[in-house]
Amino acid sequence: MQFAEDYKDRIPEITGLFRSVFAASEGKSEGDLIASLVQEMFATTAAGDLFAFSALDGGSLAGSILFTRLRYDQDSRTVFILSPVAVQIQRQGQGIGQALISHGLNAMRGHGADAAVTYGDPAYYCKVGFQQIAEAQAAAPQPLSHPEGWQAQSLKGAELTPLRGRAHCVPALDNPVYW
Repeated sequence: MQFAEDYKDRIPEITGLFRSVFAASEGKSEGDLIASLVQEMFATTAAGDLFAFSALDGGSLAGSILFTRLRYDQDSRTVFILSPVAVQIQRQGQGIGQALISHGLNAMRGHGADAAVTYGDPAYYCKVGFQQIAEAQAAAPQPLSHPEGWQAQSLKGAELTPLRGRAHCVPALDNPVYW
C-alpha cells in the first residue's frame, strides 16, 4: 500500500470513490451529497486549508481522506477536521482506512497542525487516537445531530486543552446537512 498526498490529477477519481462508497452504504442520495461536498471542497477551499491523502494499491485508488482547516475565534492553534473518509467497499475491513488516517495525521503533524477533530463513529476513530469531546472542549461550526460523534486529538503529544471561541470551517462544509 502506498500513500499519496498529491490529489490534483485524481479529483474525478476521488470524487467517484466517495460517491460509490456512500451510495453503497447510505443510498444514492447520500452518495451524491458527499460527492458534491468533495467536489466543492476541491473547487473552493483555499490552498493550505485542504489536504487530501489517498491509499493506492498497485496504482488503484483504495481509499481517500480529506482534512480541512477549522478556525477558532479566540485560539491561535492550527486545527484541521478530518472529513470525509472513504475506502473502496470491497477493501473495507482490511485496515486500509486506519492506516490511511494514521498516515494523514502524521503528515498533518509535519504540516504544523496542533490538533485534529472529526465527526463520526467513536468506535472506529478511537482506533487512530481520537477521543470523544464535549462542545465545551471544542465548539462545532454547526449544531451537532449526534454529539457523541464529536472527537478530537492533539497532534503535539500533549493533552488537548479546550479550543477557545467560535468554530469556523471551510465554506463547503459549513452546511447543517453535514452536521
